[in-house]
Amino acid sequence: MSEDQTAEGIRLSILGMRCAGCVSAVEGALAAVDGVTEVTVNFADHSALVKGHGDPEQLTKAVKDAGYDAAIMEGLEDPADQEQQEHQRYQQLMQKAKVAGGFGAFLMLIDMLGWMPDMGSAAGKWFWPIVALITLGILAYSGEHFYKGAYKSLLLKQANMDTLIALGTGSAWIYSCIVIDYQNLLPNIATHAYFEAAVVILAFINLGTGLETLARGRTSSAIRQLIGLQPRTARVIRDGEEVDIAIEHVGLGETLRVRPGEKIAVDGVLIEGHSSVDESMLTGESLPVEKTVGMLVVAGTMNQTGSFLFTATRIGRDTALAQIINSVRQAQSSKPEIARLADKISAVFVPAVVAISVFTFLIWYAFGPDPSLGYAFVTSMTVLVIACPCALGLATPISVMVAVGRAAQSGILIRKGEALQTAGKISCLVLDKTGTVTEGKPTVAAVSALADLSEDEVLQLAASIESGSEHPLAAAILAAAEQKQLTLTKVTKFSASAGHGVSGQINEQALLFGNSALMVEHGVAHTEYTTQLEQFALRGQTPMLLAVNQRVVGIIAVSDPIKKDSAIAVQHLQHLGIRIIMVTGDNPITAHAIAKQAGITEVRAQVLPQDKAIVVKDLQQQGEIVGMVGDGINDAPALAQANVGFAIGTGTDVAIESADVVILQGSLVKVPEAIALSKATVINIKQNLFGAFVYNTLSIPVAAGLLYPLFGVLLNPMIAQVLTLCPVLLFQHRFIVELFDMP
Repeated sequence: MSEDQTAEGIRLSILGMRCAGCVSAVEGALAAVDGVTEVTVNFADHSALVKGHGDPEQLTKAVKDAGYDAAIMEGLEDPADQEQQEHQRYQQLMQKAKVAGGFGAFLMLIDMLGWMPDMGSAAGKWFWPIVALITLGILAYSGEHFYKGAYKSLLLKQANMDTLIALGTGSAWIYSCIVIDYQNLLPNIATHAYFEAAVVILAFINLGTGLETLARGRTSSAIRQLIGLQPRTARVIRDGEEVDIAIEHVGLGETLRVRPGEKIAVDGVLIEGHSSVDESMLTGESLPVEKTVGMLVVAGTMNQTGSFLFTATRIGRDTALAQIINSVRQAQSSKPEIARLADKISAVFVPAVVAISVFTFLIWYAFGPDPSLGYAFVTSMTVLVIACPCALGLATPISVMVAVGRAAQSGILIRKGEALQTAGKISCLVLDKTGTVTEGKPTVAAVSALADLSEDEVLQLAASIESGSEHPLAAAILAAAEQKQLTLTKVTKFSASAGHGVSGQINEQALLFGNSALMVEHGVAHTEYTTQLEQFALRGQTPMLLAVNQRVVGIIAVSDPIKKDSAIAVQHLQHLGIRIIMVTGDNPITAHAIAKQAGITEVRAQVLPQDKAIVVKDLQQQGEIVGMVGDGINDAPALAQANVGFAIGTGTDVAIESADVVILQGSLVKVPEAIALSKATVINIKQNLFGAFVYNTLSIPVAAGLLYPLFGVLLNPMIAQVLTLCPVLLFQHRFIVELFDMP
């Protein structure tokens, strides 16, 4: 097992799970393996994510010992193989449903036509034993997986959906065999054998399981599409020749050729040529992005017009695409708080149903009309058949899978399932300024020389001292100096003061470059330039003072325009009733000027990066559910402190560990979209949990015979099994169709 695999977790494909009780059994088996620290089993896509240092062979053995089958899932699986496996599974289930349903329909048809011989007749003496044998064979074929699962659960002293199916259909067959010889002991409602009920029940169960398979296929479509972005081969240049090799054989530092219409194989840096690249499947942005020498290209994106060469910088599991897929999978497998309630209910559901069935039998046997044994058997069997624990088990995971997958297709990477639930509750959203509200690409707007230096000399000194800084404003000054072809001077004794500026020494001269706070800190007089500084700030520009030997010699103003959709995003957030606060290290005048352009009325200025988390914490103490939107690097403490952290970035920023949600294309307008998706998802989960609870609460008492004393009505076991399809069809519509069609 590789170190990467250990860090990310081991993913297993689990076969044989048919209810939430199975989830508990698998989780318990995996958690008991030495070295395992965390286990998450996803009933919706039949997978498990195991973290820690568990041995893969021991993990698969533990699952098999628990009565299920398991296989390690490695790398980026071929989506065609996944679809083929799902299709084969679906066809097998449909074939089993057809065999069972066909024979059941035949028995019901000849019964309706009056062709079925009486059990006591001469024809009945050979007809009914043959029917019993054929039914037994069909039960073995169409229900083998259920009976095996029930037997293994019994050995482990557990109960699951297989237990209910085995008890229901098995008792129907045994009961029918008894009816052949002892029909006089049974009530009129049950004077005929239930062989057709046993096989039709299996037909409907297999049909329902097939529909769930289709549901899982649709919910996993986002993952398959992302996996499908990864090309299987790459064209590399080796020994001066271009050769096509398998993607897994590409090494770091290799040079690759990409032609028009081809997918980019791995992450890298363009070194020759130029082109436009379609990054829509990763970022949700439909417009192609122009790529020139020195720019990053991302695996899975589609080259459009030109041909270019690039150097591989990330391969295999390290590519942005692989990290996105891994993050989506982990989010889909994670359980928000609301899912734990469903798990607790589902864990006791099957034992409770068996207990109710036994109780029903005893009540009817003790107090029912003659023949009480027959009534007791029919009602207890119907209780077993009608129960549907799958409804509770599917309610949350399918909804989470669909929502996370749909978000990924829109360029919103939800990294934690808990964030999907919490985002819809956000009451206050804290926005960083640079790179979040603004473009994050500042440019020099003005250079003012205040002493005997020229503007170029002021810019040259500022660029020289900023050459050691990684601040976005430093990049703007360096770019302006490069454009003017100014030669930078070596700086010694360089020092950076977070949120204030930088200092250093050039040719025995002490330089300071930063805001007013830096000048105050070093005792430099600058009040005479206050009016000029305010004028720059009122225009939304950030002014910085340059001092040489304790004397201000120049001002450089840098502007960072707001993003074109920031004002629209803020408007959408305000319509959702969310309080918006912009927090920045910039001066108050500039901060308010930028905020005004974006439509933000509440601003916290001159806040140091390390203090942004304190702002978030203070808001939380006031009772706010706080979301923080930042770049995921300087804002990491605040992102981690917030109830939901949104990192604004590009496809290469998916490894940001401090954020719960990553906005891949960097558009602030995706934040209200993520919040709206959260609200819709939680509403769907609650609706369907309520629906599943109501279904079981009403159907089980009816199956137990609650209506018989009032109306003389007992529920037929076959009708009971038809009713179990209702929750499955409910999930097909509400979870999948509704979420995918959400505007």
